Amino acid sequence: MEPERSEQKFSTPDLCDAHPSVHVLAPIFSDYGSCLWFFGEVVTVKCFEDNSLVKEQLSQAGRGRVLVVDGGGSHRCAMLGDRLAQMAADHNWSGILLNGCVRDVEVMASINVGVKALGVHPRKSLKRGTGEVNVPIYIAEAHVMPGQFIYSDPNGVIISDENVMV
Repeated sequence: MEPERSEQKFSTPDLCDAHPSVHVLAPIFSDYGSCLWFFGEVVTVKCFEDNSLVKEQLSQAGRGRVLVVDGGGSHRCAMLGDRLAQMAADHNWSGILLNGCVRDVEVMASINVGVKALGVHPRKSLKRGTGEVNVPIYIAEAHVMPGQFIYSDPNGVIISDENVMV
């Protein structure tokens, strides 16, 4: 039986010590989901002020993966709200790392999924269907590639080319 996301505890400092080749993302993200510990294989979305592809990805089976969204660091709208966070939880995504903003944070805090983002903004994003899926991105001073593994806890976020939890 797959453990509950909230039971998947690890320590990013310990993982860094045991695996010096991991990359540490700059400490620019805050936690908004109820799961402070999350990890999984990376799926990327690159989009700017348009969350159409975020919704499209989160509507698919997550299989414990982490959606990493390069929203261009925009602080002009939210790329994720409570409905998409609930969709992620319902479809078994482990977490979402968003280089952009979220909204509906009071509800999102009770949803069983990890969410890290730059900040909060009340305005929703546009819906134009623009962006790219599963492309290399650069966020928080790190290159992030589809298929890598991401580990997030209250200490920070790290990326590895291989699963260091096995």
